[in-house]
Amino acid sequence: MKPLSLLLLRVGLGLLIVIWAVVKIAAPEVSIGISDTYYGGLMSNATIQMVLGIAQALLGALVIVGLFSRIAYPVMAVVLGLGAFAVWPSIVDPLGLMFGQENVQILFFPSLIVFFGTLVMVAFRDDDTLSLDARRG
Repeated sequence: MKPLSLLLLRVGLGLLIVIWAVVKIAAPEVSIGISDTYYGGLMSNATIQMVLGIAQALLGALVIVGLFSRIAYPVMAVVLGLGAFAVWPSIVDPLGLMFGQENVQILFFPSLIVFFGTLVMVAFRDDDTLSLDARRG
């Protein structure tokens, strides 16, 4: 059951990364708006979004198939951890009781769960026997 669970978690996390990559590539204005709102405009440039989108698509593909996991999984943890950190008020106060409802979004709370799922992938990487890494030996 563990290998199947890790496969499903790996595919789900990888697809999430690929979906965000597609948004960066196909609709850079959306990801620029996200950058403006949650990252202080740090990545508010269409070229930067394109480069990040391509890199993110590659990362998502590596995660989905379980290839180069000793590098890809920690990078995924950093990417998804930064995403969770950017919406920390929604994680700390998902109901807006401390920061006010206009400053939080309850739909961002699952970012914490996604990040923890990434940590599970890192911790149990060697048990992920249905990955390409395991097939390569």
